[in-house]
Amino acid sequence: MTLQGEIEAGRSTVKADAYAMSIGEIVNLYRDRELVIRPEFQRLFRWSISKKSRLIESILLGIPLPSIFVMQRHDGVWEVIDGLQRLSTILEFMGELRDEEKGDIMPASELHGTRYLPSLNGLTFEGTDEDSSLTPGQRVSFKRSKLDFKILLPESDEKAKYELFDRLNSGGEAPSAQEVRNCQLIMKNRSFFLWLDELRKDSNFNACALISSRAADEQYDLELVCRFLSLISSTLQELKDMESVDLFLTEKMLSLAGEASFDQASWGKVFRDTFSLLATSLESESFRRYDSTKEKFLGGFSVSAFEAVTVGVATNLQAWQRLEDDPRAASVRERVEAMWSEDFFRSQARGGVRGTTRIPATIPAAKDFFRP
Repeated sequence: MTLQGEIEAGRSTVKADAYAMSIGEIVNLYRDRELVIRPEFQRLFRWSISKKSRLIESILLGIPLPSIFVMQRHDGVWEVIDGLQRLSTILEFMGELRDEEKGDIMPASELHGTRYLPSLNGLTFEGTDEDSSLTPGQRVSFKRSKLDFKILLPESDEKAKYELFDRLNSGGEAPSAQEVRNCQLIMKNRSFFLWLDELRKDSNFNACALISSRAADEQYDLELVCRFLSLISSTLQELKDMESVDLFLTEKMLSLAGEASFDQASWGKVFRDTFSLLATSLESESFRRYDSTKEKFLGGFSVSAFEAVTVGVATNLQAWQRLEDDPRAASVRERVEAMWSEDFFRSQARGGVRGTTRIPATIPAAKDFFRP
């Protein structure tokens, strides 16, 4: 196909429209639930009050804002794809933002002073004290300010929706790669996402991974769940064809989410049994570096060890389960300790080795190495 043919074919997958809308109109749509923010997406709303204040400053000063992207459902309702932070900030400032899970209206925000409008400090949108809120004229002007909307229409190709969301949300400081992936999975198959969300709450998984609260806020624990399922369910050729780890995880998880034959119960049991075995054998030492000279585990969490150990053990899970409890736990521990001296792992787990290089080398070797 020629370049022009590829351009025309690509354009045909996305059907879009554009519309400028006042903030007042936006609020009415939101109140009527014709503009929705999914509760799972709302967890990405974690701007600081300073950044929220700068956005309100921009609107008051008439500074144009980037377009808001929404996906129009077949029932006409708009779902926010990109612009959640901006819309949520505006709605929160006006005292209109709902907690989408509970249905309650969240407290209206109180601004900080900004570079050009220091008098915003302590200000609210509306209140009984005129000195601490916008004037009636300022409120009217604020509500008449317009935002540009780009609307992805229902007849757009389904895959284009995930691609657009990924491209719009992969830059800047906003969500992590997994947070973007979460939203794509929710759009693809919400029940599949909720199943993943349950897996990450597994007590044995958490005892082994020891995810920090900051990493959990950025959904790193859910990324590890996705990493485990993606690696163990991929062929060697799929691992070798990997262009980037993030892209591989996204495409693999979206593929699994779309498989009608994907057996959540069976895969969930493999996940839970694997981490039950590791928790019994090593617990918090499961994915830390083993120093053979000091004969102990050192340092923090190693994603390379997580990949090799979990996939290696899970692949051979039935064989491990045939052993008696005490020898089994001791044997798993000894095997993990020995892995850190094996060339297949040492050569790939060191710093500077990219995941696209490491994974195709370590995963097949780990499957063999962890045979009892």
